[in-house]
Amino acid sequence: MPSLKDVQMKIVGIGKTKQITKAMNMVASAKLRGAQNRIECFRPYAAKYHEVLAELSRKVEGNAHPLLTEHEEKKNCAIVMITSDRGLCGSFNGNIIARGLRLAKEKTQAGMTVSFTCVGKKGRDAARAAGYAMLTSYADRMGSIDFPLASAVALEVINGFETLAFDEVWLVYGEFISMGQQPPRGFCLLPLQTPDEGKTETPESSGPQCEYLYEPQEEQLLAELLPRYVKVQIYRGLLDTSASEHAARMAAMDNATRNCNELITALTLLYNKTRQASITSELIDIVGGAEALNG
Repeated sequence: MPSLKDVQMKIVGIGKTKQITKAMNMVASAKLRGAQNRIECFRPYAAKYHEVLAELSRKVEGNAHPLLTEHEEKKNCAIVMITSDRGLCGSFNGNIIARGLRLAKEKTQAGMTVSFTCVGKKGRDAARAAGYAMLTSYADRMGSIDFPLASAVALEVINGFETLAFDEVWLVYGEFISMGQQPPRGFCLLPLQTPDEGKTETPESSGPQCEYLYEPQEEQLLAELLPRYVKVQIYRGLLDTSASEHAARMAAMDNATRNCNELITALTLLYNKTRQASITSELIDIVGGAEALNG
């Protein structure tokens, strides 16, 4: 049985750990409110932007813009993977990394050369450890997300796609759905994926469809809007990942605090048992000594 001092030191140590995890939970909760508000305000804009671009791209030929052109030979694939810079957020980063590496393996098996552009230290370290080429990495930037960061990443992949350095560009990030759901998501960023022509009509879409007239011509609009579309989608991925990171860290620290409480309760019970055993042993020694004197 451990000594009273050892048990007491463990209780004090776990109590200090509990203070840290509780403070980190409160910090993550405060940051989550701002990050959640940003993504909830920006997500409808990004979704509508994609919808408009997809509808507009259907009215022009596939070679109307370089970002719409499907390359005949697909040899190179670029993956933009967005993770956090810090850990202590459960399996959040691991899920995104697993999704990105699984996609990279699929493209490698298809005969393509895969390279990564990573935002966040965790994704960068994992891609390097897996042996993939690193185009650019942005570390210590997830704490201060801004649109210029998304623009820098977007301009790099746009330039690579237009110069035929990349044949496909994929975006992998953590999507914020709720406090308990932050699944990894990956989709093809370039070339722009248009809706299926033979898509089955749903009851919601069975009503009269609007026909839009564009001014200026569709080709001129695409030249202006397509680069912005790439920036918007990458910025959405950054905001989604930021909100998901804070939600995952908040949940992880809440679980850690709960585990600390359970450990303190168990160690307190052990301390009381050890103390009672010590007192009983001392009483036995006293009674035994008194009996020996009386004898």
